[in-house]
Amino acid sequence: MAIRDRGKIKWRPASFMPLGFEMTRAMFKDQERTMKPLLDEYEKEEFDRSIAYAMEFNLSVKINVWSDGFTETITGRIHYVDPITLQLRMELESGEFQRIAFEDVLRVSVVE
Repeated sequence: MAIRDRGKIKWRPASFMPLGFEMTRAMFKDQERTMKPLLDEYEKEEFDRSIAYAMEFNLSVKINVWSDGFTETITGRIHYVDPITLQLRMELESGEFQRIAFEDVLRVSVVE
């Protein structure tokens, strides 16, 4: 009695599985997104004071940044505040800089 094997045809239905896993991961990631919180003027003034204090005494700051539905914490020293482009330029490590838009800042705290 000969074995009747279908060869590669039997594995063809499993070819969609990597795409299905990728779609499932994207779906779960989208469920974790949050709306951007609204900040009032008093909170923004407090952020400005904290940033000015940290720049004056060259202290590190911890900034929570909202980016595309997710919150990220960035720690470093503020190198420059650009009032024209409305961005902060932070030095994360020596020689490594990152720009952060004012509108994406959620919380600023000085690390002493």
